[in-house]
Parts: sequence; structure tokens; C-alpha cells
Amino acid sequence: MTLAIRKAEERDAPLIVSLIRELAEYERLAHEVEVTEGDMAKALFGSNPRVFADIAEWEGRPAGFALWFYNFSTFRGRQGIYLEDLFVRPEFRSKGIGKALLKHLAQRCIDENLPRLEWWVLDWNEPALKFYRSLGAVPMEEWTVQRVTGEALDKLAET
Repeated sequence: MTLAIRKAEERDAPLIVSLIRELAEYERLAHEVEVTEGDMAKALFGSNPRVFADIAEWEGRPAGFALWFYNFSTFRGRQGIYLEDLFVRPEFRSKGIGKALLKHLAQRCIDENLPRLEWWVLDWNEPALKFYRSLGAVPMEEWTVQRVTGEALDKLAET
């Protein structure tokens, strides 16, 4: 049983979009997916990428991915890593792949002297919440996510 984690390459754009769609199905959010292979290729491999991805392969087969970017803490005065998406295909779960992807990102934080790794998780996703707690993750209960999108975004930009 072999697991390899590698940096995504431009040829992986269709795979990443496929994994995003699989994740969206699991999260009951497939209706929100708009990304195209072209969007993903530009975001990850354009002239100035601001987002990055790692691919997990189990015995040479694509098993999952982590898509992440650098964020910044004004209080710490340093960057950190924000994990936008972590997904392991159902047939590859319980093999340590999700933990390996997180460990890979944690090691990047250590290597680059980044003080934190953070992400969101849906409040109904008990398996994920239990898994993250087992790794030492703690909920940021005093914080509430805010988002402006669509018509509200257009209106805000006009003011």
C-alpha cells in the first residue's frame, strides 16, 4: 500500500475540477459549482498563482486533494495557510490519506515558519469534525463567517 503526495501540475486541472465536483456532491452544494478546467488551470498555474494544490495518490490512483493558499495574520504579523478544500474519495477513506494531506501542510507551515493552518468545516459534518478534533484542531466558536456575494456584492461595490 503506497501513498504519494505531490504538488499539482497543469495536467491535473481536469482532475482537480472533478474532485471539487465530488466534494460538492458530498457537501450537498453541487448546485453552487461554477469552476471550469480553464478557471482552475489559470488560478493554479497562471503567471502569478495565488492558490495551490496537492494531489494524493494511492497506489498510483488519484485519491484526494488539498487546495490551499497563504493568508495573513495582522496580530502575528506573518502568513499562515488557509486550507480551502480537503477531499478524499470515499473508496480511499480510512487509509490515512486525509491525515497525510494535513500533515503535509503542517510540515509546510513548520518549514516556512508559518504560525497556523486553518480551515472551515460544515457544522453537520460530524465525521470530519471528529477527525479534525483527533488531530488537535479547535473550533473558533467566537468567530462568525461573513460573506458578501451576488447582488449584495454589486451593491456594496457601488457605494
